[in-house]
Amino acid sequence: MRLGTVKFYNSDEGFGEITPSNGGREVNFFAHGVTGMIKSNNIVQFDIEFTQKGAEAVKIMVLSA
Repeated sequence: MRLGTVKFYNSDEGFGEITPSNGGREVNFFAHGVTGMIKSNNIVQFDIEFTQKGAEAVKIMVLSA
């Protein structure tokens, strides 16, 4: 599992972006990959899954609000 901070989350579109704590590229995520409520600036734990469109964060769990 990786750690990161939610850069933004658009609940209407079910789409957002996470900035990894260790640096590196920001990772997109979609509502189907989220466990619980999520919003911008949450610290999260997540896995990365590689899709045809590139890397996507999945199994996202909010650690702090």
